[in-house]
Amino acid sequence: MAQAESDVHAGEAFVGIDDDEEKARAIAENDLQGSRKQASVIYGDIGTSPLYVYSSTFSAQPSWQDLVGALSIIIWSLTLIVTVKYCFIVLSADDDGQGGTFALYSLLARYTNISRRDPREIPGIRLQRFETGDLKTGGKSLRGLLEKSRTIQFFLQFIGVLGVSMVMADGVLTPAQSVLGAIQGIKVANPNLGTSAIVGISCGILVAFFLIQPFGTSKIGTMFAPVVAIWLLFNLCAGIYNLAVHDYTVLKAFSPHFAFSYLVRNGHEGWKSLGGLLLAFTGVEALFADLGAFSKRAVQLSWICLAYPCLLIAYIGQAAYISHDETKQAFTNPFFNTVPPGTLYFSLVIAILAAIVASQAMITSTFQLLTQIMRLSYFPHIKVIHTSQTFHEQVYMPMANWLLMIGTVIITAVYNNTTSLGNAYGVCVITVTFITTCMVSLVAILVWRLPAYIVVPLWLVFASLDAAFLSSVYEKVPDGAWFTLLLAFILSCLFTLWRFGKECQWEAESQDQLSPQALLFPTTATKGPVALTSTFGGTPISTVPGLGIFFDKSGITDTLPPSFFQFVIKFAARPAVVVLFNMRPLPVPTVPLTDRYIIRRVSEIDSCYAVTLRHGYTDNILYPGLAQDVVQQIAISIAKGRRNDMTAAELDMMQSSRNSPTVYILGKETIKIGWPSVLSPKAYLRSWLLWTFLWLRENSRTKLADLDIDADKVVEVGFIKEL
Repeated sequence: MAQAESDVHAGEAFVGIDDDEEKARAIAENDLQGSRKQASVIYGDIGTSPLYVYSSTFSAQPSWQDLVGALSIIIWSLTLIVTVKYCFIVLSADDDGQGGTFALYSLLARYTNISRRDPREIPGIRLQRFETGDLKTGGKSLRGLLEKSRTIQFFLQFIGVLGVSMVMADGVLTPAQSVLGAIQGIKVANPNLGTSAIVGISCGILVAFFLIQPFGTSKIGTMFAPVVAIWLLFNLCAGIYNLAVHDYTVLKAFSPHFAFSYLVRNGHEGWKSLGGLLLAFTGVEALFADLGAFSKRAVQLSWICLAYPCLLIAYIGQAAYISHDETKQAFTNPFFNTVPPGTLYFSLVIAILAAIVASQAMITSTFQLLTQIMRLSYFPHIKVIHTSQTFHEQVYMPMANWLLMIGTVIITAVYNNTTSLGNAYGVCVITVTFITTCMVSLVAILVWRLPAYIVVPLWLVFASLDAAFLSSVYEKVPDGAWFTLLLAFILSCLFTLWRFGKECQWEAESQDQLSPQALLFPTTATKGPVALTSTFGGTPISTVPGLGIFFDKSGITDTLPPSFFQFVIKFAARPAVVVLFNMRPLPVPTVPLTDRYIIRRVSEIDSCYAVTLRHGYTDNILYPGLAQDVVQQIAISIAKGRRNDMTAAELDMMQSSRNSPTVYILGKETIKIGWPSVLSPKAYLRSWLLWTFLWLRENSRTKLADLDIDADKVVEVGFIKEL
C-alpha cells in the first residue's frame, strides 16, 4: 500500500528546520523562555524555604558558632546536592525527556532485561540493551546480577515506585507548608492574629489555587512568571542589606570547617538538627520530576543564574541579622523578622504569591509522575487533559487535582503551623534524593557505561551526604513524619498491586494472539465461502452488509484482535468491509492528516484492512465522522497502490461502504480468578491480590471513555479470561 508498515517514531511528525543557525537560535530562545517559567514553577518550593529553615532548626537563640555552622551546612548542601548532583548529574539521566525516580527505573529497564512487558504492545518496545562486550567489567557483572535475580528486580521496581509515592506524599504537604509559612508573616504585623484565622486564610488561598489548575502549567507559569523572580531578587537584596548592616563575618560559613565543627561540637543534637537544615533543599526533587514539562537546559540556566545565588545570599543575610539580634526572637520567623525596614507588607504579599507558586511546583510534579506510571501500567487510567502545544507532559488531571486539594486542606487544618508540619515535611524529600543517588549510579554504569572505579567513589560521597540527613530525619517519625511515610507506603502498595495485576492479565491475554490461518479456512482474498477452522467447529461464515471497525489494542502484524475473532466465532458472520483499527499516540501536539494513517491490506481475509492511526496529544481522533475518514483514507491508499484486477472491485466496495451501516466493535474482557485447588498461603494471597486488582479495574476509567461516537453504533463483544 501507499504507506509503509514500519513503526514511525515521534520525530517524524516534526517539521525540521533546514538552516542550522536558525535552529540553534530557536533552541536558545526556547531555553531562555523555559528558564523564565522555571523560576515561576520549579523553584517556588525550594525558593520559599527561607521562610522556615532556621525556625525549624533552632529552638532557642543560637550562638554565633552554631549559627555559622548551620549556615555552612546550608551552603554546602545547596552546592553539592542541588547544584552538582541534581543540576549537572541527575538531570542528564532522563528517560526520553522524562524525570523522576520512576523515569530512572524505566531507563534501566530499557537497557537491562529486568521488567516484564505487555506482549501485545511489542511495536512500542525499544529495548536498547548493549552487547556484553560493550560494557566495562563492573557493568557486565552488575547487569548479570540484576537480570538473574528476581528479588533484586522486585526491589528495584519497588524503590522506583516508592520514590514516586514519596514525591506525591510531599505534594500534599508542600502547599500547606509554603502557604502557612507565608501567612504566618501576618503575625509580625498583627501579633494578635489567632491560629484559626491563619489556618482559615491559608485554606482559602489553597482552595482558590487548586481551582485555577485547569488553566494549565504554562498559563499559570506565565501568570506568575515574575513572582518567584521578584521573590528571589528581593531575598537577594535583603540578604545583601543584612550582610552590610549587621554581620559580614558570617561569610566564614563558606569554609566547610564550620559545618564539621558544628556537628562535632553539638553531637547528637547537631545531628538531629540536620532534619531542620535539610528543609533548605526541599523541592530539589521537583527539578528532576518536572523535567518532562520543561527542558534540561532551562532548569540548569535558571538555577545557576538566578535561584542558587539568590538563595545563598538570603540564608547568609538572615544569619547576619540573627547573630546580632538583641530580641533573640528573630530565628522564630527568620524571613519576616529580617526584612529591611519599610518592606514588611511588600514582603508579606510577595511571600504569599511565592508560596502559591511553590504549591504549583509539587502539583506539576505529581501530574508528571502520574502520567509516567499510567503509561507504564502502574496505575489505572484517569482523565488527562493536555494543556500545552509545546510540552507533551504539561497536563491537568481533574481527579488528582481534587484529591490533592482535599488532602492539603486537611493537612493545613490538622498541623496548623510550620513547626508542627516541619516534623512531617522533608522525610520524603531526603528519601527520594537517596533513592535517586543510588539509581543514577546504576544508570551511569549500565547506560552511560562509565567505569565502576569512577562511579563508586562519587556514589559514596553523595550517598553519605544523603544518609546523614536521612538518619536524622527519621527521628521525626513519631512527631509527624509517620503520616507521610504511611501515605507513601499506601501509594506504593497500590501502584505495585496494579502492576502485579496487569502482568497477570498480560500473561492470560498472550494466549489470545490468533493468526488469520488459525481462525478461518480457506484464508484467501478471493470471493468464495469461508468457514471457521476445525478448532472452532468449522462453521461457515456469512457476510453481512456494512462496515465493521474493530478496535485493536496492539496492532501487531499477522495477528487478529480479540474483538474481531470473538465476533466471528460467536456470530459466525463478518461485515462486508473489515477494518482492524489501532491507535498509536505520539509525544507531539498534532500529526498532519497526510502522515496520520498507516494502512495495509490483510491479504488472508477478503476486504480486510489494518489501519494504524497515529495521533498527537491534542488531536481529536474519536469523533462521529471517524468511519467516513477511515474509508476515504483506505480508498486513497488503494488508488495510490499497485493496481491489479482487484483494484476496481476494492474501490467499488469502499464506495458502497460509505452508504452502508457502520458499527464500531470493542472487546469487553471479563476477568475471573481461578481460585487455587491446593491450600497454600501463597496461592490464596495471590488470589486475594488479584481480586483487589479486578475491583479497582472494574471501577476505573477505560481508555475509550472519551469515545465521541453515537452509542447506537457501538457494539461490545464480551469474552471471559481466567487469571
